[in-house]
Amino acid sequence: MSQTLAAVTGSLGSIGYGLAAIGPGVGVGIIFGNGTQALARQPEAAGLIRANQILGFAFCEALALIGLVMPFVYGP
Repeated sequence: MSQTLAAVTGSLGSIGYGLAAIGPGVGVGIIFGNGTQALARQPEAAGLIRANQILGFAFCEALALIGLVMPFVYGP
């Protein structure tokens, strides 16, 4: 005799995206935290450091956008 205690309804894609957003969020924090330290240590290299920060930020945000789109692609 089997009883159902709780039924899961709706899309689990939102939970998946929430978990997928953790990685890019941590990555963005590391990028800007280390960039700030680098700017404090070598202010004369500000242009190069800032360019690398923006590039790293763009890659991290691309991962977040892929995580947002995938539940819709593979959803029911």
